Amino acid sequence: MMHKYFLRLVIALGCVLVAACESGPTIRADGDPSVDFTAYKTFGFFDQLSTDKSKYATMLTGRLKDATRAELTKRGYTEAPSPQLLVNFSTNVENRTEVNSTGSSASYGFYGYRAGMYGAWGGYPQDVYTTHYQQGTLAIDMVDSAKKQLVWQGIAQAKLTKTMLDNPGAAIGSVVADIFEKYPVKAPEAAK
Repeated sequence: MMHKYFLRLVIALGCVLVAACESGPTIRADGDPSVDFTAYKTFGFFDQLSTDKSKYATMLTGRLKDATRAELTKRGYTEAPSPQLLVNFSTNVENRTEVNSTGSSASYGFYGYRAGMYGAWGGYPQDVYTTHYQQGTLAIDMVDSAKKQLVWQGIAQAKLTKTMLDNPGAAIGSVVADIFEKYPVKAPEAAK
């Protein structure tokens, strides 16, 4: 009986861990409901993007432009010198700390097998662990150039991993694609 319970717990825990590892960034988007996004045909980038704090273009900006250009081109937009839509990027990285605790009775210690029958009493030892990580935020703004008004914004937030930092080009391309999945105009292959 206890063997079946333990096996079920291991399988459930494995599913949660796989889902946690595979989960991508949290994506949010907001757009002006009165705007017909299919009426726009051209796009361009602001002369001074928020990701270029200095007086020169950064590699981050170049990667963001390339990924955004690819997504908008898929959707039928054309890059133009006097565009209908202007694109801007904002990024932010924050150091975060996460503190978690679990009662030792929840583990499979000496009396752990009875965790479902009894709660831990006040003086019961707790397992406390702290995780330090960086959370990155990317915002893509789409501005109607004639009205000088923000018409759509997509935001991605995620814990920055070593893989992301080691291969920023692929990470940026993936996140930008995830953001544009929320864009009102779908790419032809995604529209099916």
